[in-house]
Amino acid sequence: MNKDNMEYQNPVNRGFFPDPSVVRVGDDYYMVNSTFQYFPAIVISHSTDMVHWEIIGHAITDPKDLDLGDIKDSHGIWAPDIEYLDGKFVIMATLRLNGDGKRGNNVLRRQLVVTAEKAEGPYSKPAWIEVDSIDPSLFVDDDGKRYMAISPGVNLVPLSEDCTKALGEPVEIWPGTGERCPEGPHVLKRGEYYYAILAEGGTGYGHGVNVARSKNLFGPYEPSPYNPVLRQFDPEAPLQRCGHGKLIEDQNGDWWIFYLCGRPNRGNYTTIGRETALEPVRWLDDGWFVVNEGKGPSLTNKAPNLPKMQLKDNKKDDFDSDKLGLYWEFVRTPARGSFSLTERPGWFRIWTQDGQLFEIRAKNTLLRREQELCYTAETKLDFYPERNGEQAGITCYYSTATYARFSLCFEEGRKLWLVINRNHGEELVAEVSDIPQTAVYLKVEVEHLTRRFYYSFDAVGWTLAGVLENCVYLCDEGVPDDPKRHTGTLVGIYANNGGCGSRIPADFDYFEMF
Repeated sequence: MNKDNMEYQNPVNRGFFPDPSVVRVGDDYYMVNSTFQYFPAIVISHSTDMVHWEIIGHAITDPKDLDLGDIKDSHGIWAPDIEYLDGKFVIMATLRLNGDGKRGNNVLRRQLVVTAEKAEGPYSKPAWIEVDSIDPSLFVDDDGKRYMAISPGVNLVPLSEDCTKALGEPVEIWPGTGERCPEGPHVLKRGEYYYAILAEGGTGYGHGVNVARSKNLFGPYEPSPYNPVLRQFDPEAPLQRCGHGKLIEDQNGDWWIFYLCGRPNRGNYTTIGRETALEPVRWLDDGWFVVNEGKGPSLTNKAPNLPKMQLKDNKKDDFDSDKLGLYWEFVRTPARGSFSLTERPGWFRIWTQDGQLFEIRAKNTLLRREQELCYTAETKLDFYPERNGEQAGITCYYSTATYARFSLCFEEGRKLWLVINRNHGEELVAEVSDIPQTAVYLKVEVEHLTRRFYYSFDAVGWTLAGVLENCVYLCDEGVPDDPKRHTGTLVGIYANNGGCGSRIPADFDYFEMF
């Protein structure tokens, strides 16, 4: 084994990568994660060592196949699953709709299925399975019959051979142990037993993984004496919210579990969001398994004995390509014609349009995942607003309800504004007036819960514009009365017209994170 590959550190897929599902095909591993309201949808990553991951594509890239333009915060794509069957990759996921089940709108969720010959795609148009629940996964029995496992608990829905049609109603095979929120079901066949694997306890603190088994697919199932096989019991540990796991066997015959976790940021604030972690699994003589020898989630562990994955450096995007890097995400489906990589080669151009950051109709906010609790991001902006409201700049974005923006704008003159939205309301924190008619560099330094914003006209001498302390609202836990908060903070660039109706270009020369 390569000495550089003797240990790994959790999380292994760092940043907003929740609800992991992984499949091995030969010596390659492919992961899918939830993307919620972000587009393109269902991020797909690749690895050869299960520790280092690189985004290779998305399962849905055409807005005509899935329009998330009006989807609410933390709705959209939930808990995808990936499998490899008969020479094709099969991805299932839940589409969480905007409805609340009231006022005659009783459908909350639909299940989608897409297939492709290559993991990176292109994928087929979604087929829809009308089961109103969450967290589908594919199970194929020894006789070749296909089933969709879906919550609450573990329910099985018989599927057609191509996995795109339901052939019957859901049948519950195991309700779980009785803990709240029995979800994220997977079924695994090993030896003479079927194993039903569930996330329970809710997706926040107290999340965990429970298991039951049966010699008959439809039960009855007996719970494992080792339950919960994974849970964080130490409130001071650096990994929390550990659950939603899926087992996988590597090419050496060793077993592992991928699961979601969160890194607390100076308190119970997982600002980065839920990430993907990895633990070893050992099968016991009694036919049960334990995770990490029953010691709970690990920060470091012995790495799989696999060839090390070599990653590309994507810290800086010079926007020299005519295609966006795969690590970029738009907040919802972008408006057609609202951005360009070719109108000014070497720059990313966003056209100002209606829809501000606090509105769902904002269509031109481009972000990438925060991956560490401390980092710096900067960009160069060439932008010449002339009407009140026109703005473009850098944003640390969680949702329409909570974000920070540092923008070059026109407000009775050319200015820089630092604005915070703590809970459905913008506040002006700092203002810099009399900005010259030239390009400006913008930078944010993130140090745990503190965010400092700087500007420069030469990228050499930087001036502090303002400081945001205790940014606890940029996370799932930060606004308790917000109904759904399941994502994480991303950072990037944006432009809009502030409601004045104009359409002018905002050009970004590069974006760098370090």
